[in-house]
Amino acid sequence: MTTAPAIGQPLDRVDGRPKVTGSARYSAEIPIPGMTYACVVGSRIASGRVTDIDTAAAEAEEGVLAVLTHRNLPRIAEQPPLLPSLAGSAAPGQTFFPMQDDVVHYAGQHIAIVVADTWERAQHAASLLRVTYAETPPVVTLEQGRDQAYVPDHIFGGFLPGSVERGDTEAALAEADVTVDATFTYAANNHNPIEPSGTTAQWDGDELVLHDATQGVNATQITVARLLGIPLSKIRVVGHFVGGGFGSKAMIHNHPALAAMAARYVGRPLKLVLTREQMFTSVGHREEQEQHIVLGATHEGRLTGIRHHKLSPTSHFDDWAEPSIGVSSELYACPNFDGEYRVFRANTMTPTFMRAPGESSGMFALEVAMDELADELGLDPLELRLRNYSEVSPASGLPWSSSGLRECYERGAARFGWQGRDPRPGTRREGNWLIGTGMAAAGYPVAPPANPQRARARLYADGTAVVQAATPEFGTGVATVMTQVAADALGLPVERCRFENGDTDLPNIAAAVGSAGAGMISAAVHSAATALRNQLIARAVGDPRSALHGANPIDVVVRDGVMTAGTATDGYAELLQRNFQPDAEASGAWSPPHGEPEYGMMTFGAQFAEVAVDAELGLVRVRRMTGAFAPGRVLNTKLARSQLMGGMLWGLGQALLEANHMDPRTGRWANTSLGEYLVAVNADAPDVEIELVEVEDDVVNPLGVKGVGEIGQVGAAAAIANAVHHATGRRIRKLPITIEDML
Repeated sequence: MTTAPAIGQPLDRVDGRPKVTGSARYSAEIPIPGMTYACVVGSRIASGRVTDIDTAAAEAEEGVLAVLTHRNLPRIAEQPPLLPSLAGSAAPGQTFFPMQDDVVHYAGQHIAIVVADTWERAQHAASLLRVTYAETPPVVTLEQGRDQAYVPDHIFGGFLPGSVERGDTEAALAEADVTVDATFTYAANNHNPIEPSGTTAQWDGDELVLHDATQGVNATQITVARLLGIPLSKIRVVGHFVGGGFGSKAMIHNHPALAAMAARYVGRPLKLVLTREQMFTSVGHREEQEQHIVLGATHEGRLTGIRHHKLSPTSHFDDWAEPSIGVSSELYACPNFDGEYRVFRANTMTPTFMRAPGESSGMFALEVAMDELADELGLDPLELRLRNYSEVSPASGLPWSSSGLRECYERGAARFGWQGRDPRPGTRREGNWLIGTGMAAAGYPVAPPANPQRARARLYADGTAVVQAATPEFGTGVATVMTQVAADALGLPVERCRFENGDTDLPNIAAAVGSAGAGMISAAVHSAATALRNQLIARAVGDPRSALHGANPIDVVVRDGVMTAGTATDGYAELLQRNFQPDAEASGAWSPPHGEPEYGMMTFGAQFAEVAVDAELGLVRVRRMTGAFAPGRVLNTKLARSQLMGGMLWGLGQALLEANHMDPRTGRWANTSLGEYLVAVNADAPDVEIELVEVEDDVVNPLGVKGVGEIGQVGAAAAIANAVHHATGRRIRKLPITIEDML
């Protein structure tokens, strides 16, 4: 009996045991003799200058080693540009580094670091600092900045244009039989992964080791090297285990470089961990925003024009807006589209990625508007979407590398029980609960990295193998699925393979963001393992002592570590042992295609939700959710379902719970930490069903993997909002939907 292919199997996580037993080590848990502890102090004002910092009392405390401010912190060597971490370059969270002068740009901006021999002493000494300010009025809200807004040339680190247009949208909307014109508002969202961001820094002469909670150890390495002006070869970054990222750890914010600078200043290892409060002011956020969308259609429900404009605050230093209009320009067959970002300079740090960055907010506007259009036309919402299904990318006219969207609609609807739905709002009731159902489409772009991705494979003479790549494990199951990929490429049982990761000493992998991780890492691992398999086959057919001697390498297959051609066989282990070779090694790389694209690349899905709304109290409870997704090839069905379920539940939180607001007077967050910020918990979680629609895609990467990290959230909030309308007849155009909106 031969081993079945490992790819696609619902294998348990290989990192499960170390995580549940506590043997997994995170960046703040690395035991180093002589450790010191850094407490970061943030500005209490949002706009102005620091006129004085009295450090005397703090410096006099027992155990205090240093108090660093703009007066004595060394200057950075250079400020790298803002580039997404998929670019394989430096990826600073913003083009501003703190404590270089006395100017305050936003509340919570780092203005001092206290270093002591214990965390408690550092905290206490930090409380003794006396800071005086010259304060000026902040600009933080949409209403404060609306009149100062402009259309930037580019957003998203310069990767996307500030406006896009095709056709004649103005004429199409003017001539449309039916139009929907709606404005949607969104509260800001803050990052709250289970592990706060943190870095442990240790210098050995001029060489630096950072243990960093990051989604890309190479991104940390390159960014810190640029900021500090030291060679890449002098920095090693380790991040084997990361307690969740979701975008907060995608870009490299200020704390890794600050930890390195402080450690060098005191001459001892140093640990810098952001507090829960500092997570709201130090690692970016999903910005407050307003989106205005206009749909034009024929009486038959064919879209003729879409206008989608967005307004949001950005920082004083960067033109950042999450790309909310990207999928709305691509999802439906529509000849005319007008998309525009308007931003204004605000007293905020540069916003950053948050799960499904832009797509989840943009699709909320589009998909709620599509539901309104279906009402206007008297069409079933699913039928309206099917009438506007496109086999090609509407933006480029190129065919999709693969789609599966129609199957997602059909299989998701069947599993949810959409057929026979009474379209009339407020007609279904169970006691005091009004029951409604809603749906929405989902789409997420496939964005390959900009640089080659590399991995290394080694087979030992005992028949076991290890495959290596730098990517950290931040909760996605990458170590498990890459073991499966390596096993199939080598022709070994999965239990004889191991994946090593999370270290810049290993081959380079870009930060696993934007749902790109599974595709790009599997491509590199597959390449390395295939190269090693081919190397061993070549050794066997060229070895006079092998039964495979003289065979055509193309005829050799490998199963369970045994190479076979016809009736002749030779084992990996036997080949190496016979040649007194303890191991064999090969490297592999995958370079994403460049030049003019030949296909549009998108992951598609469909979301369905059922809600119950208390008619008197306005409480909204999501009772069940169904998601159907077409993510290309699925590497591990168990982990894919887990990822998609997590995304859908985050979409529930986005729809009903997550919100933060800036006080226009102080420029500070109203909710200052996880303790005051609502997120979905087990009691909020409904039954969630996942339908996987596997589609073959030989364009996106060698294994046809599109990824599932983001798509689960896209469309979830819109499906819930549409279900709320079906239950109550009340159309809500804001996130989150609160009790006040329902009363």
